[in-house]
Amino acid sequence: MAAIRDIEVVVFDVLGTMVDEPGGLRSAVREATGPSGPTATDELVALWRRHCEREQERVQQGQRPYASTEVLDAEAARLVARHAGVTDPGAVARLATAGRRLPAWGDSVAGLERLSRRYPVMGLSNAGRTALLHLNAHAGLRWHRALSAEAVAAYKPAPEVYRLALDSAGPSRCPLGFLLHRPLPPGEGWSYVVSTGLTSRQSGGRSDNYVAGQGDRAMDLRPSGPLERGCPTPPP
Repeated sequence: MAAIRDIEVVVFDVLGTMVDEPGGLRSAVREATGPSGPTATDELVALWRRHCEREQERVQQGQRPYASTEVLDAEAARLVARHAGVTDPGAVARLATAGRRLPAWGDSVAGLERLSRRYPVMGLSNAGRTALLHLNAHAGLRWHRALSAEAVAAYKPAPEVYRLALDSAGPSRCPLGFLLHRPLPPGEGWSYVVSTGLTSRQSGGRSDNYVAGQGDRAMDLRPSGPLERGCPTPPP
């Protein structure tokens, strides 16, 4: 039975996991539209996210050619601007780059630094190459390597995106850990799911071997239970 200490490389999701994507978009929308109230701002953020999620799904289904998150964010910014009555081209252009300025969660930088002393750590993100570069710099995330799904013209959970991490980690007899944090209620820490099967190297990121548990907000990776089986693919 694999334990978390057996993992050779840890791979993080980025958007929503290491950075506060909804909060960052909310701030950018408020900056562009002015003080319109929290309800109106939240509705515009929801409009933005629905557009991006729908278009990513269309890419996955072959209904449109691949377009990076920067292209989708520009589309979303124009959509939000129309709904909010924003006509200043400079404001719309800045809004389109909101994905470069998402803030890190309070424990992300210190937790990543702590983990990086023990493991090689990689970020694996749907964010486009340029957006990911600026996002990591803005949020202070220091990876050993940051990988963009743009390299394979796909979006998670497409297997070729996870294969990026597998190929970057290189051949090894040790497991590769996909660490995908999901926030718990305030004060209760974080949940995590870690893929630990060697099969993940043989099936493009898919594995039926997972450790699930909880850690403190400094990302303590002690497992809280035995391997759970039956999960067909890492969560998106």
